[in-house]
Amino acid sequence: MAIIITDECINCGACEPECPNTAIYEGADDWRYKDGTKLTGKVILPDGTEVDSDDAQTPISDEVYYIVPGKCTECKGFHDEPQCAAVCPVDCCIPDDNHVETEETLLSRQAFLHNE
Repeated sequence: MAIIITDECINCGACEPECPNTAIYEGADDWRYKDGTKLTGKVILPDGTEVDSDDAQTPISDEVYYIVPGKCTECKGFHDEPQCAAVCPVDCCIPDDNHVETEETLLSRQAFLHNE
């Protein structure tokens, strides 16, 4: 994932409905692999980890909206640019220079999440 939400987030929620993978969650909310994807039941993630897509996962942030790295595709396969960044009124959806991924990796994740 190369997009993160910084602590400048004002919790407006504009980004959440724009995400085609449902990878954005409100602070302190649990998340699930199945949310906004075609994943069901037990699945093996691209890194080899087995998870139940229905199981609630621990929130990444308790204070501001956050992006789940394993579900973010930077909107590749859906849009020309990350929609969270396009709609954010305070520009807090920014590239994470510590986690740059190739377009091939992002498109592969998109195909995995949506069984394409």
